[in-house]
Amino acid sequence: MRFVMRSVVAIGLLAVTLAVLALAGHTVLTALQARQAEKAAPRAARERVYAATVLPVQPGRVTPEMQVYGQVRSRRTLDLRAPRAGRIVWLADGFEDGAEVAAGQPLLRLDPADALAARDLALADRARAEADARDAARALDLARAEQALAATQADLRRAAVARQRTLRDRGVGSDAALETAELALQQAEQAVLTRRQAVAAAESRVDQAAVALQRLAITLAEAERALAETEVVAGFAGRLSGVAAVAGGLVGQNERLGQIIDPAQLEVAARVSTAQYARLLDTTGNLRPEAVTVSLEVAGAEISGTGRLSRSAATVGEGQSGRMIYATLDSAPGLRPGDFVTLRVAEPPLDGVVGLPASALGADGTVLVLGPEDRLQAVPVVLERRQGDRVILRADGLAGREVVAERSPLLGAGIRVRPVRPEAAAPAAAVPDLVDLTPERRAALISLVERNTRMPPEARTRLLEQLAQDRVPAQLIARIEARMGG
Repeated sequence: MRFVMRSVVAIGLLAVTLAVLALAGHTVLTALQARQAEKAAPRAARERVYAATVLPVQPGRVTPEMQVYGQVRSRRTLDLRAPRAGRIVWLADGFEDGAEVAAGQPLLRLDPADALAARDLALADRARAEADARDAARALDLARAEQALAATQADLRRAAVARQRTLRDRGVGSDAALETAELALQQAEQAVLTRRQAVAAAESRVDQAAVALQRLAITLAEAERALAETEVVAGFAGRLSGVAAVAGGLVGQNERLGQIIDPAQLEVAARVSTAQYARLLDTTGNLRPEAVTVSLEVAGAEISGTGRLSRSAATVGEGQSGRMIYATLDSAPGLRPGDFVTLRVAEPPLDGVVGLPASALGADGTVLVLGPEDRLQAVPVVLERRQGDRVILRADGLAGREVVAERSPLLGAGIRVRPVRPEAAAPAAAVPDLVDLTPERRAALISLVERNTRMPPEARTRLLEQLAQDRVPAQLIARIEARMGG
């Protein structure tokens, strides 16, 4: 009995197990069929919508700014050269590169011994020539007195001849007495002629003495000039550059000893393209005297100056293109000849144009504008100018529309976008213009500025003055820490 009951229970359990397995298999089969059915059914495609930053466009007047690069040059430079060979016996204090000199200031002196000897010899020769001139003048006076005396004697002899002729005509005198008187007259006239020759010789001697004096005056002036040239002086106020002289050194004639540069007379030479040069001309073809600004960016600061366009080069130059223009600087503190600076010139304003980021312009000369249903449309434009990371465009039909500010390969005509308008975005946290510094941070910034040897002294002084204030501009702190490793 017990065996039968156990067999029935085992059969029941087996049946339940088979039923559960059959149910599980049916469930798996149903799931597989449902999944296969889902794969076979077509799915509807969804259009992708991209986010794009758009900017409103309103054409108006834009003043382009031409930006070129040039080099600062000095308009007033003087070469210091040795007028003659010699030994340097004296140098002025501070005769070194970068030193300031005043107009007429003595800078160095050559050994004047030879020049002094030549001047003294010229003075002695002049004294002798002056004595010769006085002797010639006295001889001329004597010769003229003797000539006058001889002329008086000749007049007396002529009167005697006339008297003897009268006596002979009356029968009182004789022919022999008349002949004797005539012979005496001829001798007197011969004496007058001799005295005239002596006077002429004395006058010639006076003229020769005068010529000798003139020649000696020239020689003395040359000796004085040679003596003055032993001392080199500054022709105008400025700064010394390229000094190459030492006390006791031997220099040759016309040897260069240095330069004087006037830091107040500077100009910038910059090369522009022919198209840029054409935009700087007036109606007569001359360069307009437009105002310019120059800037030199240094670590942690910027040195700037102002001026005006003054002229352009007469020739293009072999193997070069474009034009060389020159801008005279009116105020340029801190700039030095040789600085490579950025020159900015305002061009004539353009009407009916719009300024956009350079990323808005495509390679095909079109911009993408927002159309109906937020779909993009390609509109052709004319590129007028490039201004750094911005472009100035001219196009009809852009007024009042919105242009995609940043194009990407995903964007094109007909693409639907989700416009992002910067003016509608939440304003970012304002960065304070002035911040308070802790003593430790202030000391660290001052140390960074003082250790920078490439910075001009004027810029370093200006930065230290700003860092000494109670509140310091945040932008200045950021630039110092970014460029000086703070």
